[in-house]
Amino acid sequence: MNTIDLQIPRQAATLRLLVEDRIRSAIAAGHFKPGQRLIERELCEQIGVGRTSVREALRQLEAEGLVVTVPHRGPEVSSISHDEARQLYELRALLEGFAGRNFAEHGSDAAIAELGRAVDGFATAAQGSDRATLVAAKTRFYAVLMQGAANTFVTQSLTTLHNRITLLRVTSMTQSGRLADSVAEIRAIFDAIVARDPDRAETACKHHIAMAAKVALAVLARQEAEKPA
Repeated sequence: MNTIDLQIPRQAATLRLLVEDRIRSAIAAGHFKPGQRLIERELCEQIGVGRTSVREALRQLEAEGLVVTVPHRGPEVSSISHDEARQLYELRALLEGFAGRNFAEHGSDAAIAELGRAVDGFATAAQGSDRATLVAAKTRFYAVLMQGAANTFVTQSLTTLHNRITLLRVTSMTQSGRLADSVAEIRAIFDAIVARDPDRAETACKHHIAMAAKVALAVLARQEAEKPA
């Protein structure tokens, strides 16, 4: 019987994941903006890897909705319309409300402690001016929230939504006054979970998303209005 070698070089896989993460983080931080072309040669130079790694990373990010391939132009950062963003935020509010409720009801003390550290990390990042650090801290908070909710399918769905909403996260957080409000809102989520109050936790999660949506949608509406006819 013939044998097949199914071993995959771990180093190559790790490199691809690192390239994905670098490009994803750059998009999240606003370094690469919606509609901006992602030229392979330039990415290779900036990241310091070969074209194969960059191409594989771009394919994954396209599957996540962060990148789109445009005929005769190649890959570019995806754009989100006002209506698409509204739908994303509506679904995200439902799922994160459920996650907050589940966390309050079933989350372990260790998970709650980890959530508290994530909240403190975001509050600290909010005092600085580095966008990448800020986005990473907020992403960490959501990751711990999903983990504490302990629902595989909600986590999968929210991860997909978060990847798409990444395009708007910096836009909403950097609007005047929004960052301080965001810190207060996630502290309210944490306080409700600590109190083991599922109703309050769900409400706090939904409120946080509603406030982020309000800011981001206002910015998108303004941008769409300013586009040439």
